[in-house]
Amino acid sequence: MKQLEATPPLAIARGEGVWLIDTDGRRYLDAISSWWVNLFGHCNPRINAAIIDQLGKIEHVMLAGATHAPVVELSERLAKLTGLGHAFYGSDGSSATEIALKISAHYWRNSGQVEKNEFISLKNGYHGETVGALSVTDIPLFKQTYEPLLRHSVQVPTPDARLAEAGESAEAFALRCADALEAHLVEHAATTAAFIVEPLVQGAAGMAMYHPVYLSRARELCDQYRVHLIADEIAVGFGRTGTMFACEQAAVRPDFICLSKGITGGYLPLSAVLTSDEVYAAFYGDATARGFLHSHSYTGNPLACRAALAVLDIFESDQVIAANCGKSAQFTKILGEVSAHPRVRHFRQCGMIWAFDVADTVADFASHFYRLALAQGVFIRPIGNTVYVMPPYITEAAEITSLTQAILGSLAQTESMK
Repeated sequence: MKQLEATPPLAIARGEGVWLIDTDGRRYLDAISSWWVNLFGHCNPRINAAIIDQLGKIEHVMLAGATHAPVVELSERLAKLTGLGHAFYGSDGSSATEIALKISAHYWRNSGQVEKNEFISLKNGYHGETVGALSVTDIPLFKQTYEPLLRHSVQVPTPDARLAEAGESAEAFALRCADALEAHLVEHAATTAAFIVEPLVQGAAGMAMYHPVYLSRARELCDQYRVHLIADEIAVGFGRTGTMFACEQAAVRPDFICLSKGITGGYLPLSAVLTSDEVYAAFYGDATARGFLHSHSYTGNPLACRAALAVLDIFESDQVIAANCGKSAQFTKILGEVSAHPRVRHFRQCGMIWAFDVADTVADFASHFYRLALAQGVFIRPIGNTVYVMPPYITEAAEITSLTQAILGSLAQTESMK
């Protein structure tokens, strides 16, 4: 909180498309989609209209003993997109992680294997900051303080391509890391409920990107050793990596998929966990204790579901995935001047995500870079010495050109601080 005295929060009055506008009328390019949630711009007229229409019908009804059209339609459409036919709703990404972890452990209990209640995740992974989610997170800054409250979990080597040996391909490194996952499962499959992973991109690890073959191999290993695969697509789902869901690039169907962030286009809190018929069947029965007793007051909120349905409509009508393919190539070319900068290391891109690491950074580089970019009309927040760009999908080439110049200017000014 003390840091806010030196860097007060940006006071935003309104938004227009890719722009945030503060109380003094200054405009800032939202280069990180307001923490990765905004897909189609601020005050999007189609999403606005859907929410306004729903306001005239029902704003909320509990999803226990009641239901409503928006949540039914959303569940059916998500099932078609993911191949997973059963949805459980929460309010945010951490809630989705908690739900998936609990269902997995409860599944094994209902199946007579109560000893299968441990979890595996990747080193440097991030899955949220509630107690269960933080237990499978591996970011010390978030985790260390709360260690006494957390359940033990095991982290296996990350396939982050930046960590490959000299001359080792990203694919070869990913397979080598998968060998470590198998080595753990050989010894501990009998007590392991699930392996949870951020597919293709580990966000809080500094946009660590890896080869899809890791997911393919993880799916094979989870099948072989009878362990659930949980895909945390909270940050990377809904087109961020170039496909609707990142797992598609490895032709993998997880046992659980966690969705949030972009699901409502950045409008309203909503998360969903989708799972298979097999998992659902383990909870089906007369005994209440056999059921999944987990509830959120605003589960499946109609307004949030209508926003999500509007998002899916835009994906379909505007052929967003195909359009983004062209944009990502164009934007990568524009950002080429950044990739060629002498202080830039590991320039990387996956779909509509760009990132690079900065060498020889000053102390508190992220805060300095944030303030310098803000002065040039760009809202961007580095993670340590990693600068990343994750703009709304409606961003155009001219705006990426301006963003490129702001990044270069901020790099130059942080260089002069050393």
